[in-house]
Amino acid sequence: MLSQKAKYALRALIMLAEKDNGDLILIADIAERENIPRKFLEAILVELRKEGLLFAKRGKSGGYWLARPAAQITFGEVIRLIDGHLAPIPCASKGSFRPCEDCIDTQTCSVRWLMVQVRDATAAVLDNQTLADALRHRQSTGNIAANFDI
Repeated sequence: MLSQKAKYALRALIMLAEKDNGDLILIADIAERENIPRKFLEAILVELRKEGLLFAKRGKSGGYWLARPAAQITFGEVIRLIDGHLAPIPCASKGSFRPCEDCIDTQTCSVRWLMVQVRDATAAVLDNQTLADALRHRQSTGNIAANFDI
């Protein structure tokens, strides 16, 4: 299940993608527009900056902007950075594999077999959808600020 933290990260990044021209956006503006608690957002943005997705300028006139074009940042990348693996259960994870405590044999487990398929299908979607795709969707639905003067 997608965590609230990952949802907030994605919403903030999509907003930053709207101004994907190097202009700074203030934390307060993101928090207000996306209805994200400011302190929680600050921690998320710091984490995304440390992971190389954002640049930041400190101080009174500071803010954040994308470190890469929106078309180069996938949902899968962001979710993995924030939540870890995409697998619904630990034994289906590629990077964090851990057998279930009650499992007799991971090679013949039918639940694991199915959850690996779920993981692969999920990754196929999330790794092929970018912030730019989400921004295009947002624009096509009219859910973008017509006057984005931040």
